[in-house]
Amino acid sequence: MCPFLLLLVLLISQSTTTSAPPKPTTPNGSVETPRQSVDAAWGILKYGLEDRSYDRRAKAAHALALMQNNARAEEMADKALADPNPDVRASAATALGQMNAKNSIPKLHNALNDTVLKVVIAASNSLYIYKDPAAYEIYYALLTGERKQPGLVKSQMDTLKDKKQMEKLAFETGIGFIPFGGMGYEAYKTITHDDSSVVRAAAAEKLATDPDSKTTEALAKACSDKQWRVRVAVVEAIAKRGDQQLLFSLTPLLYDNTDDVRFETAAAVIRLSTAASKLAPKHAARRKRT
Repeated sequence: MCPFLLLLVLLISQSTTTSAPPKPTTPNGSVETPRQSVDAAWGILKYGLEDRSYDRRAKAAHALALMQNNARAEEMADKALADPNPDVRASAATALGQMNAKNSIPKLHNALNDTVLKVVIAASNSLYIYKDPAAYEIYYALLTGERKQPGLVKSQMDTLKDKKQMEKLAFETGIGFIPFGGMGYEAYKTITHDDSSVVRAAAAEKLATDPDSKTTEALAKACSDKQWRVRVAVVEAIAKRGDQQLLFSLTPLLYDNTDDVRFETAAAVIRLSTAASKLAPKHAARRKRT
């Protein structure tokens, strides 16, 4: 392992509360099966998206982005795109771009007509991923402060000319090269006072593609980190890493005290379990041939 990656491993290994990941259990203490974990994960996301708190609904919608090419997750995100709260709609629009939900492109087009600019930008970011020309209309307005064609209403155009409002939008929608883009602006201002957790969270994200076994162990241990922001970053890294062996480290986080961690873990468990179920028939076929 190169010195730089070794440093990242050491960073995310700090402040963990256990030396080894516990076995996944249900709230009553019994050992949880993989099927039970997946069912619990879907339940967590479902109730999160139906919660009375718009903040919880937004967090649950954000977590759906971890599941690509998943029809059930896409259906949930489509529904969240019609949520009465703009934060939830923006999270859903962002997720639909990251989860390769091409069937939802017409719904993203409709979201460009949203009365809240944050939702419009989130939808345009997702359409940009699909190389949809409609996204360029919004970017033109963002650049020039003027409408290329009729679309944005006057209140939205006024926002484009307000420097402070645009800075806030930039953080909330993840546009441009901005540290931790996509995170809530107020949340970003809060976490910048905690340099340690920010650095370790960033390190965890970078380690998602490092194949070294020591990194695998470090990510497993970091699931028990004291800082919830680090746990969220570790969950996302494990999901993107695609290592089904780390499922046992993730599943206890389905019962984490922090909403962000629970929702991200639920999506990660489903993503890894779905990948594992697709690989099982292939492995069985290979064993038969040998």
